[in-house]
Amino acid sequence: MQNFKTLRTAAAAVMALGIAAASCNKIQLDSGQGTLSWKYSSSMQTRALADMPDTDAFILKVVDAGGNVLYDGTYGNSPESMLVDPGSYTVKVISREFTSPEFSAPQYGDEQLVVVQEGVSTRVSLDCSQLNAGIRLRTSADFKSTYPSGNLKVTSADGDLVYGQGEDRIGYFNPGTVSVILNDGSSESRLVTRYLPACEILTLGISCPDGDSGTPDNPSQETGISIKVDTSRFWNYEDFVIGSGQGGEAGGSMASAYGVGQVKDQSGEKGVWVCGFIVGGDLSSGKNGISFTPPFKSVTNMAIAARSSVTSKASCASVQLDKGTIRDVLNLVDNPDNIGCKIYLKGDIVAAYYGLPGIESVTEFVLKK
Repeated sequence: MQNFKTLRTAAAAVMALGIAAASCNKIQLDSGQGTLSWKYSSSMQTRALADMPDTDAFILKVVDAGGNVLYDGTYGNSPESMLVDPGSYTVKVISREFTSPEFSAPQYGDEQLVVVQEGVSTRVSLDCSQLNAGIRLRTSADFKSTYPSGNLKVTSADGDLVYGQGEDRIGYFNPGTVSVILNDGSSESRLVTRYLPACEILTLGISCPDGDSGTPDNPSQETGISIKVDTSRFWNYEDFVIGSGQGGEAGGSMASAYGVGQVKDQSGEKGVWVCGFIVGGDLSSGKNGISFTPPFKSVTNMAIAARSSVTSKASCASVQLDKGTIRDVLNLVDNPDNIGCKIYLKGDIVAAYYGLPGIESVTEFVLKK
């Protein structure tokens, strides 16, 4: 787990920029401080495996007004909340680092600037969208026959990507102007220039039709190359929320598994997938009835949470471990190193098991170590 420290900063009256849903509640503190916490927006609570990155593995950074980093690590390992001095803080989350052009490298994220006041609990809601842009080149058979040794290159202020013959991957770039360059084996010529805003994926079809001396879209008339924007492959991700379970019913598969924060609202659903981190065991019905560190005593239950750093029973969901393989592999008495591991469980959601929303009758699981 990443270490973080609280540093005293002067209070600043800073306007919050682009806060989707930061909630503030009065708390009782004697320290003259406030608390800062963060979560994904409700539409991002479902985890995704297939097309979208794992949101628990996103890189989270919390920085104060002086540039001091309070947390820098994965979202899944981040603390539930942080006691901080009054002032402004930047909370940023990204799916990956991205600085120069790269194939198959979409970057998703969000950044919020918030003000924490004395005695106030401030929660930031993170709603991620695609931050970079992409371009795919589709070359026709006549292009390949005309330029058998040629290739195409897309240039940008941050660098270039060479698209070889038959390259079908999407190349990703920071938002800005890009140019498509033809190298015919002996010289280079610019075919087309486009501005790519964030979230856009642009597909260009490139061909060499007989008798075609160029198009209005092609400033290099002598090349005889036709450039066509493939509108069926032109889209943006502004309405696609990471982890929303699009393409599958929520809870119906690992790719659309419910997050722990959703379990309490899904009571009664049977045979659904839930995702979380194993954080404790030895459950009892008492308010503090849970152990978060080994050694453990009970093989019949465990607790999962939205983050591996959770140490509060109220933030957990309970899991019943029936006798058999599931209990043998998952119980914390025999497998204490399961603590902190991510897990996907398929079972029935119940309103209460040991005083917590729970998962019973588990039939399948996938444990990630």
